[in-house]
Amino acid sequence: MGISIAICETEAPGALCRGLRSEIKRALVSEPERFGDAAERDRVVSLEEAREVFPDLEGFMARNRINPESDAIYMDKVKKADDAALLEPKAKVVLTGWVDLTALDENGRKDALSLSLPENRVTGWDELDFDGMNDMCARCPLSWDKGRGCMGAFGPDNSKLPEIAAKYDCRIIASVPESAAAGKRFTSEDAKVLAQEVEKLTQVLPDEGKLMVRRYSGPLERLGAVADISVREGCGFYFF
Repeated sequence: MGISIAICETEAPGALCRGLRSEIKRALVSEPERFGDAAERDRVVSLEEAREVFPDLEGFMARNRINPESDAIYMDKVKKADDAALLEPKAKVVLTGWVDLTALDENGRKDALSLSLPENRVTGWDELDFDGMNDMCARCPLSWDKGRGCMGAFGPDNSKLPEIAAKYDCRIIASVPESAAAGKRFTSEDAKVLAQEVEKLTQVLPDEGKLMVRRYSGPLERLGAVADISVREGCGFYFF
């Protein structure tokens, strides 16, 4: 298991992804029927009815590359046009529970969000593909991990760096494992303290031996980069 470090990018004015992360596009809600055409729908055939059309249901699933563990047949997953045509009369429209917030007015969006949990929402950032995310991260001024993004490795959960930090009264770095476990968020003011701890440990690390210098110079460099951005952008940071 490893521990990572990241900045709170949505608090940073300079984050290229801030707008996309703040724009909620879709939400899974408890009462989708309230939202009319904005409520997303699937066209579905039960396994029992599909078997009436295709007695060899396993063969049907194989040639259409449908997961054999599916609990129903979703028409948009049927790849063979002839098979889809035979199933069509059995298809029923069902609500998925998801609502397209872009199709609602402001009051409708507020209502939908009131019926959803934060973890059941899709933002503009979530809708980017992998290449789009990588490109934005590479161009972002907050991408502190050598162009790879605004999060990176602190080290394994058995890292000796917190132990060394405790020895020199560097409390933020000493508390990294506990902070990661607790989900603690640090502030931009904390980042000023972190920067001081990084400077101090960089100076004293040679006293711990060459192996410790080789092992922990990289994590200290990354911690310093996070501290610098957190202070400059006025955003927090955290370990996870």
